[in-house]
Amino acid sequence: MTGIRNMKIIHILLSLVCAASLSACDLKRFLPNAAASSGSAPVDAVQREGALITVPEASPLRGSLVVGAAEQQAFAQMIDAPGVIEAVPEKLVKITPPLAGRIVRLHRQLGDTVKAGDPLATIDSPDLGAAYSEHTKAQAALTRARQEFERQKTLHDEDISAGKDFEAAQLDLAAAESDARAAADRLAQLGVSARSSSRREYVLRAPISGRVVEMEGAQGGYWNDNTASIMTVADLSTVWLSASVAEKDLAQMFVGQAARIAPNAYSGRTFDGKVSYVGDLLDPDTRTVRVRVAIDNREGLFKPGMFARVSFDGPTHQALLIPASALLQSGLYTRVFVEQAPLRFESRVVSVGASVGDRVEVLSGIKPGERIVIKDGVLLND
Repeated sequence: MTGIRNMKIIHILLSLVCAASLSACDLKRFLPNAAASSGSAPVDAVQREGALITVPEASPLRGSLVVGAAEQQAFAQMIDAPGVIEAVPEKLVKITPPLAGRIVRLHRQLGDTVKAGDPLATIDSPDLGAAYSEHTKAQAALTRARQEFERQKTLHDEDISAGKDFEAAQLDLAAAESDARAAADRLAQLGVSARSSSRREYVLRAPISGRVVEMEGAQGGYWNDNTASIMTVADLSTVWLSASVAEKDLAQMFVGQAARIAPNAYSGRTFDGKVSYVGDLLDPDTRTVRVRVAIDNREGLFKPGMFARVSFDGPTHQALLIPASALLQSGLYTRVFVEQAPLRFESRVVSVGASVGDRVEVLSGIKPGERIVIKDGVLLND
């Protein structure tokens, strides 16, 4: 009896173990579904239907995307170019003495203001003495030739002298007159008077009004190089900005065009000017043309040699403008997302032109009035 009872107990225990195992298996099979049903299913940020992209109602992108209309506006393309400040060529003169000699006096120093005709330097020149000597000799020879001519004319009229003597006197007078004119012209070329009491001191005078901007000579020094300047006088009340404008922008350049100049020396400041000359020659190395802008420099802020950036206003025309933030680069193409219906967009390839500030000109791909994504459109690519 005891054995039978033990067998029943074992049978009951085995049945309980199997039941527990089956319950565990059933629980493992049904738990995933239960977990899935208890949590919230993830929502896609966008839904794609061919070329169209829809933003579902529960998408987090609805709070970040900004849509605006493409507008057609008056647009003037800005042309930007580097430049350098230059003195106006006809208002900058290097003072070069026409005669060799010793500088005995400097009448002006570096930075001094001068007027046209003011003395700049005095040079003791033996060459000037020689020029006066030649002039004196020529005048004396001319006087003798005239006297001889008059004497031979009188004798010729009275048939006292031979005709050849009268002809010789005529030739001598013509030669003397030529030599006298040459000697006088030499003095006139030097800018000195034939009646001057000083026959060796030559005074260099300012040919224009301005300031002494360079000084090379020194008092007491000997100057024998007629190609080197003792000093430079310049009128810098007006200067030029010489800009290097690219070949592709030349069609939009014209005389009188407004320009805004930003010198490197004055950060944050801009100055106005106007185009006074568009160059006729293209630099074959840089493919640029020199464009000169006249600048009022009466305050003396601009110094020749300064670097600056200059912006020119191109001709105004109607253009389709969109924010630069609307443009997305996709490989070799530029795209925007165009709204087809509320929160339903189409990716479209566009071609762009110039930009001004944070807006870009669209040449093709969209039409005026079409609504596009202007902010966070990159999220639609994810």
